[in-house]
Amino acid sequence: MAEAERPTTPPRRTRADAAKSPITPEQVRRMEESRLRAKALRTQQEQASRSSAPPRPQDNTVDGQKRPHSTTVRDARQADGSSKNGAGGQGKQDMVAPARKFQKFVEYDFSKMTDTKGGFMTLEDDPYNKTLHAPEKEDERPANMTLKEWERTQLQKRLRQQKAGPYEPGLSILDGEAQKKKCRECGSLEIDWQFDESLRTQVCHGCKEKLPDKYSLLTKTEAKEDYLLTDPELRDPDRLPHLKKPNPHKSTWNDMMLYVRFQVEEYAFSDRKWGSAENLDAEFDRRQRETKERKEKKFKNKLNELKKRTRVDAYKRARVGGGGEFGDTIGKGKHEHEWGESVEDPETGMTRRQCIDCGMEVEELEF
Repeated sequence: MAEAERPTTPPRRTRADAAKSPITPEQVRRMEESRLRAKALRTQQEQASRSSAPPRPQDNTVDGQKRPHSTTVRDARQADGSSKNGAGGQGKQDMVAPARKFQKFVEYDFSKMTDTKGGFMTLEDDPYNKTLHAPEKEDERPANMTLKEWERTQLQKRLRQQKAGPYEPGLSILDGEAQKKKCRECGSLEIDWQFDESLRTQVCHGCKEKLPDKYSLLTKTEAKEDYLLTDPELRDPDRLPHLKKPNPHKSTWNDMMLYVRFQVEEYAFSDRKWGSAENLDAEFDRRQRETKERKEKKFKNKLNELKKRTRVDAYKRARVGGGGEFGDTIGKGKHEHEWGESVEDPETGMTRRQCIDCGMEVEELEF
């Protein structure tokens, strides 16, 4: 029998082929109806969105050409006015509407600002700037004043404070001769008015330089140490007038108080305080002596405490057999010293101890 006529086994059918079945005409009809229904619904949605959207400007450009600049740039003023007020929003076109995200940062309308030709803003254009509207300091030149005018103002201010030049009251022609104040040394009318007001002393600048031992200024510390004055006396302006100045060492410290030397000496040598310069020197020596004695007494007390601790340590070493020093009890029939109390020698200042039995004396060394 030929090979072509032999019977063959057909291929085995898979599960996928068994699950497939031909689409019926009823299923084809339902699929077509669903597609047409979805297409109609999408068309209705596009027509509704097209009718609600604002009309776009006509684009008359030809294919291959760019659109003009006027059609690509949006005017924020027109958009704001048309969206909020419609046709009546033309009155707000002068204001630039900031974006919602940057409303708290936009504070200026640059179209209304003054062109200073320098890149900065004036006080009127920048009312919210704290730096520009800060109070001016006394030593700084104002922004609206030239350097020459500021120097002239500072000179006038300094002369007014010192009452010098045209502001000097002693040279006024309106006052009589009896009302004019004069220098107590040379009789000059050009006195230092700061000394007159604060220190109640009429003296000119020349006499202050010629007589420094009399009209020099003393600090509060110098008056306390040299003339032995107290704080209540130095703070009393009726008793000792003083001049206050800023502390040169540190601005945050208390003001420096200055006194005229002759006023301090007059009060210290008067009957209200020490009586004379000799009494002041005697009081100064007495205080120095008391200070020295107090220091010596303190030193001796500490030295005695050290000696007591040393004696206790020596006694403990002798008890435990650690040996001892001269005069300690050593036993074996020898004399044992019994020391009495320590006595200070007024001539040498050293302390001595004496044995009660034999009378031997020993000087205690000071360490």
